[in-house]
Amino acid sequence: MASKGLARCDRRARRIPLLPLLCDPMYPVQIFLTIGFLLTALPAMGQATSADDGMVRIDDGYHTPLYKTPSEFDSVQVDAFWLARYPVTNAEYLAFVKANPEWQRSRVKALFADEGYLRHWAGDVMLGPEAPPEHPVVYVSWFAAMAYARWQGQRLPTTTEWEYAARASETHRNGYSDPGFKARVLAHATSNQSLRDVDRATANVLGVHGMHDLGWEWVEDFNTQVINGDSRYNTAFDKERFCGSGALDATELEDYAAFLRFSVRTSLKATDTMARLSFRLAADAPDTVRSVAQ
Repeated sequence: MASKGLARCDRRARRIPLLPLLCDPMYPVQIFLTIGFLLTALPAMGQATSADDGMVRIDDGYHTPLYKTPSEFDSVQVDAFWLARYPVTNAEYLAFVKANPEWQRSRVKALFADEGYLRHWAGDVMLGPEAPPEHPVVYVSWFAAMAYARWQGQRLPTTTEWEYAARASETHRNGYSDPGFKARVLAHATSNQSLRDVDRATANVLGVHGMHDLGWEWVEDFNTQVINGDSRYNTAFDKERFCGSGALDATELEDYAAFLRFSVRTSLKATDTMARLSFRLAADAPDTVRSVAQ
């Protein structure tokens, strides 16, 4: 009976991207660990910072999500927040693993990172030629990114915050007013260009570098891309997002790069590591009150 149940689960998982997580025997453990991480991170989250910390203040405004449930407004309000000017580099992450040996490559627990964790480094505390100091650190899991953020007294940006800041082009706060912006972002998303020093990446008008031309980035709530709000109780709506006709329900039909980011996030597990998956830090603005469950 158990094998039949798993078989049914496997067939359904091919149709609904979230189900591979639900069918995974380790899923309850991952949920437990995720909750534990968030609870232990509470004292560090919501702290103010400044541009002196390498952060850029992103003013409040409104953001139009790629997808929304029928009961949601077209735009959501985004409170002001701070966002790191650059992704975390290999050199910065090296300082973290030296201070926290449990996150070194040979010592990290399999529950927190897969076997690819920091695979491009020469050793536990040695970068080597494939990990230049000023390149963004990659092959890091969500758990590792969260631990680093907590160590710094900051957090990861939410999906809404990341997308809100990423909409700025090199010259416009709303890059969609720039006819070539979407094409440039898509070209970056579909290329296999090599990583480079973070300060050489493209800067948008906000002063944030590498939002699109340094690969993908972890966000705090990556695993709520499918189930959120009322959609927790509307599986038909969730499935429509991934059908061929489901794209018609999207708010920006021609924002192909946004579809790619959505697809990548929904495919990830918290332990996953990838060659072009990095992260950057965020923090609340002083006048913002934010809950972990936001």
